Amino acid sequence: MLNLTPIVLGVDLDGVCGDYEDALRRSVARRLGCAPSSLPPQTVMDAYAEWGLSFEQFQAAHREAVVEDRIFRTMEPLPGVSEALWTLSDAGIWIRIITARLLFNGIHEASAADTAYWLDANNIPYRDLCFISDKPDVGADLYVDDSPGNVVALREAGRATIVFDQPYNRHLSGPRATSWQDVVTHIQADLDARGRHIPLPLDGP
Repeated sequence: MLNLTPIVLGVDLDGVCGDYEDALRRSVARRLGCAPSSLPPQTVMDAYAEWGLSFEQFQAAHREAVVEDRIFRTMEPLPGVSEALWTLSDAGIWIRIITARLLFNGIHEASAADTAYWLDANNIPYRDLCFISDKPDVGADLYVDDSPGNVVALREAGRATIVFDQPYNRHLSGPRATSWQDVVTHIQADLDARGRHIPLPLDGP
């Protein structure tokens, strides 16, 4: 018998749906008076120490980027994210956005409001939006995340997780997606294996 219980996909935002690093790089470079290209890609997730920032300096840079430059409203989406998530939604996947953007006190209003704006402006389908750091506590059948810490925590909690490829997570084992089409391929294979589908797609654009 066909199982009509929806598969819930937990989707991270920064580094998975949106290019947070590029947006932060441009903000930091403007304040430092240097070329964005002089700030290298992050190869270790350590508060951008490779840019010469201490944790306190990263916190200040993040705050300025969010409040003054409104990067959560203006950052570029990663290629193919909208199309891929609509494909999954139309296949019956319940998309749950899970983000730890409420990282520092005092900027929650800008963070939350600009996140909702960005999702709509970039035509990202979703049914739930969760602001939480402890992602294993959020119920989902599958997760897509780029953070090594999150991936390890999710897998240790028994949560199936696809690594969205970034330079700082290359040491993690797969399954790994190097593009949003890869994400669709991984999830469609999982959907077929589970024999699960729910015909309740959101209205398309």
